[in-house]
Amino acid sequence: MEKRLILAISVSMLVLLAWSAIMPKPPVPVKAEAVSVVTKTAQAVTQTSKESVSTPPKEQAVFTEAKFATSLFSLNFFEPIAALNDAIFKQYQSHRVVLSSSFLLGGQDLIFHRENSAPGTLVFVQSDNTKKIKKEFIFSKNSYAIDLVITISNLSNLNFNYNLPLSIGKLNFSGDQNIARFEDVMIATKEKKFFLNGKKDAQEDNVKYVAIREKYFTLIAEPENESSAFVKKIDAKDSEIGLLPKNINIAPGGQFVQKVHIYLGPLDLKQINAVKPEWGNVVNYGTFDFIGQIVLQLLEFFHRLVGNWGVAIILLSLGIYLLLYPFTLKQMRSMKEMQALQPKVEALRITHKDNPQKLNKEILELYREHKVNPLGGCLPLLLQMPVFFALYQVMIRCVALKGAKFLWIKDLSEPDKLFLLPTNLPVLGNEFNLLPLLMAALMFVQQKASLVSSGSTSEEQQKIMMIVMPIMFGVIFYRMPSGLVLYWFVNSLLMLIYQLKVKSGK
Repeated sequence: MEKRLILAISVSMLVLLAWSAIMPKPPVPVKAEAVSVVTKTAQAVTQTSKESVSTPPKEQAVFTEAKFATSLFSLNFFEPIAALNDAIFKQYQSHRVVLSSSFLLGGQDLIFHRENSAPGTLVFVQSDNTKKIKKEFIFSKNSYAIDLVITISNLSNLNFNYNLPLSIGKLNFSGDQNIARFEDVMIATKEKKFFLNGKKDAQEDNVKYVAIREKYFTLIAEPENESSAFVKKIDAKDSEIGLLPKNINIAPGGQFVQKVHIYLGPLDLKQINAVKPEWGNVVNYGTFDFIGQIVLQLLEFFHRLVGNWGVAIILLSLGIYLLLYPFTLKQMRSMKEMQALQPKVEALRITHKDNPQKLNKEILELYREHKVNPLGGCLPLLLQMPVFFALYQVMIRCVALKGAKFLWIKDLSEPDKLFLLPTNLPVLGNEFNLLPLLMAALMFVQQKASLVSSGSTSEEQQKIMMIVMPIMFGVIFYRMPSGLVLYWFVNSLLMLIYQLKVKSGK
């Protein structure tokens, strides 16, 4: 009975892991009504967003790029549309994030040029006979904070109605799914905060801030002026995310100033809190976010002690094992008592082989007589599952692990890739990942150590599972982050050592 339950739990865990690894997040329900952007300018945004981000405006004969750099990142702007094309983060192995014309204002019909500006700022200006629009980006020296100040001046003799949408960025769903599945949108209002995958139109009024997340980095934008946040599906591949300010009427000779506070940087709680703690909700690890935040804090604590993320993961595994040790002790004792009763259980199976109800009743009575809980061995596994899933989310999103080395592992956020194979193989691909194979071998030894010799059908089933389970786990874990596999390997090793100790009676 216990074996079947553990098998069911293990298979469920494997299915959940596989599903999490393959499928993108489902959308979170929001308002039923789709965004309604009825101005001609907003329609222009939707239309022109279908163009490739690397294509300059049609009105420009020559593509012009405006570069800006701080000690933390290098930014590349399209000068004619005053929009951000990509960011290269210097402290994270020069990781490049494509931003798909972020901060595009009112579509590509507005043609800007760069003006000379003070140090730490980047200024673009567009003007005609009726208006002048100035976009000023103000950068922080020591953080990933940016302030965007948009000044609209009415140069005409008539009132000017300003309601230009500001594009925050675009999500593309047609690329590598290992990248695209991590991309989503967060919208925060005074009442709620929620994530959605961006594949459906949505709108939220009186927004506090909106964020676009990828695997390791995020762009957060908080308007000072009253604005709506929208997600506008452009086609089957792309969606636009942006802010739409409340309609403003600018009198002749008057001005309107729109301010947006921005964070463009890693999904790191400390870095985000340093700019604005309220934005910390963008760092979210799904269903087990609370556990994930604790796990991450423990990991960072151990890293501060030892200075290596691999050793920190080992210490985390050891710490969780010690925390669950009382339950593990109870599990081992329960397993030993169950094994001692196996001959009697097999005798009952033979006696009542034609009466399943009677058999179950007799087995339960046998357990009750010897004060054995058949479910007692499952508690540690049940307690481990939330920790494991939370750790999985932390490992695949923790930017600190990107590029972290340990032994032969070059990047703990990726499979260990000991070497490349000359050809693609089924399941394995062209990468030879050693750690999942070591983990599978360890699981085989662990299963063999728990095998009960009874000469029964049950023993034959155990022998089959002794082979099947390590293979299943090996296949599922083969492309998991090596940091996660390292955690499970260490935990399994500790369990095996204690299991052998209990079996020997020492």
